[in-house]
Amino acid sequence: MKKALFISMVLILAQCAFAQQPRARDLGVPFDGKTGPLNTITDIAGVEVGYSTIISGEGGNLVGKGPVRTGVTAIFPRGKAKKMSPVYANWYSLNGNGEMTGTTWVTESGFLETPIMITNTNSVGVVRDAVLKWYVATDWYNGEDWWYTYPVVAETYDGFLNDIYGFHVEEKHVLEAITNASNGKIAEGNVGGGTGMMCLGFKGGTGTSSRIVTVNDSTYTVGAIVQANFGSKKNLTIAGVPVGMELKDTLNSVFNAPPQSKRKEGDGSIIVIVATDAPFLPHQLKRIAQRIPLGIGLVGGRGSNGSGDIFFAFSTANEGAFNRDNTTVVETFPNDLMTPFFEATVQAVEEAIINAMVAAKTMEGINGNKAYALPHDLLIEVLKKYNRFEKLN
Repeated sequence: MKKALFISMVLILAQCAFAQQPRARDLGVPFDGKTGPLNTITDIAGVEVGYSTIISGEGGNLVGKGPVRTGVTAIFPRGKAKKMSPVYANWYSLNGNGEMTGTTWVTESGFLETPIMITNTNSVGVVRDAVLKWYVATDWYNGEDWWYTYPVVAETYDGFLNDIYGFHVEEKHVLEAITNASNGKIAEGNVGGGTGMMCLGFKGGTGTSSRIVTVNDSTYTVGAIVQANFGSKKNLTIAGVPVGMELKDTLNSVFNAPPQSKRKEGDGSIIVIVATDAPFLPHQLKRIAQRIPLGIGLVGGRGSNGSGDIFFAFSTANEGAFNRDNTTVVETFPNDLMTPFFEATVQAVEEAIINAMVAAKTMEGINGNKAYALPHDLLIEVLKKYNRFEKLN
């Protein structure tokens, strides 16, 4: 009990100090493109992100008891105060060994009517149900006495570190993530749904980034948030440098006690959410979502058979587009001017993944299974070796 309380206190202190944690650029990792002021998905006005992080216990895995290394992430396109304010949206899957609920209606309608939630594989159902209950409790549909909705809930598998069959995510954790959702700086690494995740041979988790796009006389923002839990260490590439091969014999994740993990090299998943304030229609947001794998490929993703690589894109523009009863007028963007947004998407996704890995801390979970953090000092050495070190002033 004392150990669990100690871990919880450490977690609280770490979350309070997240703004001081180094990010990839702080270590000298060079990236292309101009970032927004915070270099986060919350650089898009209105977007809010919240977490519930659940960490308790240590030692052998007792199903239902722990250790627990998991959580919930909540993303609100227009903020939770704006009830039922749908945004144009679409999605894409590179490899479908995963889950994102509610996407069939997004495809059919062209709108996202709900927040986006991300958690672990076995907690999708409880998160979905909790969101529905929250709608009722908060009158999300503004007094309508008859409505239907399909919450968007995505997942990645954290069973290497987490007692995933213990079903530790509860309604209270979903409500905590929703309540905590805010704009401004957001935490990265071992937080929210990304708490127990691994990426490209090291500890993974939650990461974010943004890019500024100027077209003619107008300036727009593209932002990404990832839950990174994919890939083989040998493929890890940072700023074009084969970091995984350079560190192939360094800090390999281990399991110390039976039952040994059945996780295969390359297994895992990645969920990516891209937001923009550019006035894109649903078919254009599909085009944005289809560029997300290019950013993942830059860091070493290969869309493995055991990986659920599922992506979502939405636009906060055209706020009055959704109307059940009347026609509306919307602003549209020419396809011929979209290429800079494709590039911005690739850049933001690439950096968000590396930010997740840089922020993540070494974590030991069930049965002594351990995922090591990407070592900052060794990363800097490798970048210098390849003349790719670019320390910020």
